[in-house]
Amino acid sequence: MSIISPALKGFMKLRHSAIDNFMLNPVDTQLQVFNDLVGSAQFTEYGKQYGFEKINTVADFRKHVPINDYDTLKPYIERILEGEQKILWPSPISWFAKSSGTTSDKSKFIPVSKESLDDNHYKAGKDVLALYLRQFPDSKVLSGKCLVIGGSHQINQLNADSFFGDLSAVMLQNMPYYSHVMRTPDLSIALMDEWEQKIEMMAHTTIHENVTYIAGVPTWTIVLFKRILEISGAKNIHEVWPNLELYIHGGVSFTPYREQFRQFVPTGNMHYLETYNASEGFFAAQDELDSQDGMLLFLNHGIFYEFMPIEEYGKEQPQTLGLAEVELNKNYALIISTNGGLWRYLVGDTIQFTSLNPFRIRVSGRLKHFINAFGEEVIVDNSDHAIAEACKITGAVVNDYSAAPVYMTGESNGAHEWIIEFESLPCPLEQFTEAMDKALQKVNSDYEAKRHKNIALRMPIVHVMPKNGFNHWLKDKGKLGGQHKVPRLSNERKYLEEMMPYTKQ
Repeated sequence: MSIISPALKGFMKLRHSAIDNFMLNPVDTQLQVFNDLVGSAQFTEYGKQYGFEKINTVADFRKHVPINDYDTLKPYIERILEGEQKILWPSPISWFAKSSGTTSDKSKFIPVSKESLDDNHYKAGKDVLALYLRQFPDSKVLSGKCLVIGGSHQINQLNADSFFGDLSAVMLQNMPYYSHVMRTPDLSIALMDEWEQKIEMMAHTTIHENVTYIAGVPTWTIVLFKRILEISGAKNIHEVWPNLELYIHGGVSFTPYREQFRQFVPTGNMHYLETYNASEGFFAAQDELDSQDGMLLFLNHGIFYEFMPIEEYGKEQPQTLGLAEVELNKNYALIISTNGGLWRYLVGDTIQFTSLNPFRIRVSGRLKHFINAFGEEVIVDNSDHAIAEACKITGAVVNDYSAAPVYMTGESNGAHEWIIEFESLPCPLEQFTEAMDKALQKVNSDYEAKRHKNIALRMPIVHVMPKNGFNHWLKDKGKLGGQHKVPRLSNERKYLEEMMPYTKQ
């Protein structure tokens, strides 16, 4: 690997000029992407239906093309699944990324075109490493292997022409041979869909590799770390992989996991890079690791972006904004049009801009993952912050959590009810709860107002989930795997009540 590393570094440097171009010319870059997408799809069935051939401006596009979610595009996607072509995108589509996004029973099948693989997912992946090498030009990250901890990689065949799996499976199946040389574990292990066995096999086989960077969700990475330390007898991960220097994460907030990672990798030469990558597209990545200024929005990767002010959500004809119109620190619902045939597609995430030059974002939550039963408007970004602050104050370590409202009754006012899985809790639970409550009040003035003198909200109710309890819940629902997440906030009690029996096991 060390022989080809200089060549790879040289290739990464070629990406720097392209990245600089969209950073310096963001609006023009997005307009070019828009014109390419609409022009390419004008002879598809969807393009003909909505008159793409007559669309010359973004204003025309907003006027004539409706905002979609998965349900409104589902009839088109089902036809593609059955083998029809040129429905949403002109090039042949035979691959689909299966995604649930949440613990919902409903699966989504996201069309994956060759263009979306090459010009979005693979291209963005290269740019992540290019951004890292720009900051650390002497890095040896490419002299070893990337340990990939994705979802369930099993490929399934729908019919003679159509295949599906989670995004990581689709990418593995279609990536060039040389990319497999740079990654671990072996495909025979990566393709396993039984997670507990997969972690065991990964631990035993990767322990002897020269792992220089890791990409994966924090929860399963921590499980793997624990097993590797058990097998090796090492005190920390750097004793096993001395050249490990980078962890690429995304999918969930890293804030609650940061302290655990410091315990596993205590040395100072470890870097953490956040990405925003979903089945629908690879949207952004951190370009300044020493800053908390969000992730650089990828503007020349086959995706045209619109931003819906959160107050527009749910309206019959919601208004959207372009890059030139957005403001800092406001919540927007992300809407995308892609080179895979998703048109004005509501992703479901809320984002905030942390910088307008260049355009950087952070994920603030999900449109459906919040608590607003009493006007408190608590989003995941708030709860992650409160958990992290409580851990800092008390020394506790949290693995995961979920929360929902307790509604007012004639005898008592409302509350937020939490289930928290601790890795360690070196203080009374009441002390942690009080610290979390105060931190949440500090970061959210609406919650603070509702908590004032317990007028609307009393002190949070917290239950302790035994270790691995959330995983047991996910497993029983058939949702154990890298792409499935515990819903951290919900405005209804369905998930919390499903989880509650697991707190007593």
